[in-house]
Amino acid sequence: MQFKHAPAAVSAVFDDPNLVSAAGLVPMLRLARSAGLDELARERLSVPTDKGANAGAKVMALVAGMLAGADSIDDMNLLRHGGMGRLFDRTYAPSTLGSFLREFRFGHVRQLDAVASRVFANLAVDAPLLRAGDGERVMVDLDDTIIEVHGYQKQGAGFGYSGVRGLNALLATASTTSSAPVILAQRLRQGKTGSPKGAARIVGDALATLRRTRAATGARPLLRADSAFYGHATVGTAIKAGADVSVTVRMDPAVKAAIATIPDDAWEMIEYTDAIRDETTGQLISKAEVAEVPFTAFRSRKKAEQVAGRLVVRRIPDLNPRQVEQPTLFDVYRHHAFFTTTAKEVMDTVAADKTHRGHAIIEQVHADLKAGPLAHLPSGVFTANSAWLVIAVIAFNLTRAAGLVADRAGRLARATTATIRRTLIHVPARLARSARRITLHLPEAWPWQTAFDRLFTATHAPPPTVTT
Repeated sequence: MQFKHAPAAVSAVFDDPNLVSAAGLVPMLRLARSAGLDELARERLSVPTDKGANAGAKVMALVAGMLAGADSIDDMNLLRHGGMGRLFDRTYAPSTLGSFLREFRFGHVRQLDAVASRVFANLAVDAPLLRAGDGERVMVDLDDTIIEVHGYQKQGAGFGYSGVRGLNALLATASTTSSAPVILAQRLRQGKTGSPKGAARIVGDALATLRRTRAATGARPLLRADSAFYGHATVGTAIKAGADVSVTVRMDPAVKAAIATIPDDAWEMIEYTDAIRDETTGQLISKAEVAEVPFTAFRSRKKAEQVAGRLVVRRIPDLNPRQVEQPTLFDVYRHHAFFTTTAKEVMDTVAADKTHRGHAIIEQVHADLKAGPLAHLPSGVFTANSAWLVIAVIAFNLTRAAGLVADRAGRLARATTATIRRTLIHVPARLARSARRITLHLPEAWPWQTAFDRLFTATHAPPPTVTT
């Protein structure tokens, strides 16, 4: 691509009051309103009146800014350009929105959690956020991540397990084989907080939200997590809520003793890194193998709190054993084990291992959020940042729903937030007003015009007729 004109023949002037750079906010905020975001925030948030007045409109403004790409309070200024004031009411100044967030206390954050849960359930009515076939499980993944911060004025910042100064965000996501992950529950914690702290509460909230979506498929949801969450509180909460678990275990003496009882002929090859299939026999040739053994978790606790299940073990050759003085007489393996309560009739050993490895999908959600609203935590006040995280989750789930409405069978249904923003939200438009109606004049030959039209039509459809 090259310029058609000489540099001197092109000029730039910021002088058009009828232009907007993100016309896609119109259907996006319609979608948020149909999910009840403004009404729920107005009814449930009890932020002090002087700074918390019009809480519903302020939460909507914060969500709109994040949808348009804001990752700080100052970025909320992008809601106040060109013809935005003609399209939207109450486009608040960044200072107003910052003051609103700083009024939050822990109870207000929990109120906002309830709003996010109910908005998600309402979105699931309009868009199949968790599509699942008959008998298919919904996978609930639990993991935390460190959001790096700089300076010494961030409340709660500290050095956690990663060695990075930051705050700890714990997320619970849900996904199926045909649905991209969505976020069910979230919590911001101090940077030095251990991963399992408060995890049981998050698991309970996430499974309650999942039940509220009425996404039941006849199969128990499966909670997947790494070894940091292998504890009775988290596992017990999931089981009481009607879910199965698949949690990595630590190599303690009980686990090592169980692995030692696995016979040599019980190991089965699996598809793994560098695995190949013999062209003649069709047999899989792999260095990775799996086997399983019955296992009872938390045997040190009283009988009623012990959990029976299976210990599934994957082993690969240890190519760098500690014994470097002389070669070993026998093969040395590294073992990776996880505990699951799924019955073998439902999921055999190989399938259980492959399903457990799918837990890594939650890292995509962490990366998506850190490429957007969580690139920064904007306030020095911990509870303000906690509210910012919840609002970021609401915006994330809105983009998932918008992608499904716009392009259910295409790539936008599983697209990242950045892709939805580029294709459906950052669409420039010129406003024209006639007969009390506003027309958005959008770019000709926009590559995603069909998807945008589908989203716009769905969010601006007239209400259903009521028969009496």
